[in-house]
Amino acid sequence: MGPMLRSLGLCAVLAVLHGCSVNPVTGASEFSLMSADQELAVGRQQYGPAQQSQGGVYTVDPDLGVYVSEVGRKLARVSDRGTLPYEFVVLNNDVPNAWALPGGKIAINRGLLLQLQDEAQLAAVLGHEIVHAAAGHSAQQMTRSTLLGIGAQVAGVAASGTEYGQLVSTGAQMGSAMYQAHYGRSQELEADHYGMTYMARAGYAPQAAVELQQTFVKLSQGQQSNWLNDLFASHPPSQQRVDANRKMAATLPAGTRNKAAFERATQQLRRDTPAYQAHIKAQQAAANQQWAEAKSLVDTAISKQPKEPLFYTTRGELQLRQQQFQGALQDFSKANSLYPEYVLPLLGKGLAAKALKKYDVAEQALEQSVEQLPTQIAVFHLGEINLAQGERDNAVKWFQLAAQAGGELGEKSNAYLQQLQTQAQ
Repeated sequence: MGPMLRSLGLCAVLAVLHGCSVNPVTGASEFSLMSADQELAVGRQQYGPAQQSQGGVYTVDPDLGVYVSEVGRKLARVSDRGTLPYEFVVLNNDVPNAWALPGGKIAINRGLLLQLQDEAQLAAVLGHEIVHAAAGHSAQQMTRSTLLGIGAQVAGVAASGTEYGQLVSTGAQMGSAMYQAHYGRSQELEADHYGMTYMARAGYAPQAAVELQQTFVKLSQGQQSNWLNDLFASHPPSQQRVDANRKMAATLPAGTRNKAAFERATQQLRRDTPAYQAHIKAQQAAANQQWAEAKSLVDTAISKQPKEPLFYTTRGELQLRQQQFQGALQDFSKANSLYPEYVLPLLGKGLAAKALKKYDVAEQALEQSVEQLPTQIAVFHLGEINLAQGERDNAVKWFQLAAQAGGELGEKSNAYLQQLQTQAQ
């Protein structure tokens, strides 16, 4: 029996239990654990939390997000699954990465845009991610352990050392919690191949995809940081991919580069590079508990780009770590005013206000943070706030939620619950 007949036979058996379908991109019959409706539902449900866990949306120049979406939609229209509800967003993250959730929900990091030279290279990135979504790669690879286990990652924040001992690392934790699909070699080659096909259909130069892989190979050879390890685990570069892309490009029309349009769209981002570099150095200094140096560097970042909420969030974290609660509250409030939907400023604002016994402000901020991204630290402190205000039933509700996540805060929550139960008897 040939491979195709064996595949069809397997599908016939498995279809009874789950289902087989024809891949809309490759045309191959394949077993699928996730239906099309489930893909759409997962994408809708996880897109917001995924953005929150990785730095939030880049807000300094909203026009850049509009531009990226326009390029993405141009490619999506000529894809083999053009009816998906595609969305594209630029994330405020230094890591040069991009990812796709099931259902066509796609993100590209600010850090990757700085590695690109023109619109054709951007199209190579987005076309590649469109294939991961359209061909069901992200749905196939997604597991509970790899899709945004962010609740567990931040569960212990501020739970060890001093009360605010590790909040300063929250941003780094959330920023590095990338969606790790760990695509295999065949899926990456497939995404490259069909992504280049979409590029050609949309009029872009396929040579850009060759250059993109060459860039990633160079980065992988010189990698020195954990986030680069994570990046290349999810999108492993190789000379094989460079060679395959070069061979594919030779069969496609030359296409356009649109360099001028790309440079206009990314002008603000490139102009702000020194500010983001200062911020990275501030985070490194904070990791070494060099608080004065860290604050000086983040002050420099703010002076260079005062509209970036990330910088105020980091300065707020530094002050919270040193129990400078009033200053922390001011910085978190500023960050929140610049980006009201981002969870980190809300979380920090709530903790700083709680330390100052401004319980109404704290409760509102923490509840808003939970709406954006539920975290154990938020629900635990909401329990303490309600307990301080004599609202026993609400406190029990929050402590029960916090206890479910385990860890040190889970133990503290269980202790509170036992104490409240004893008092009620």
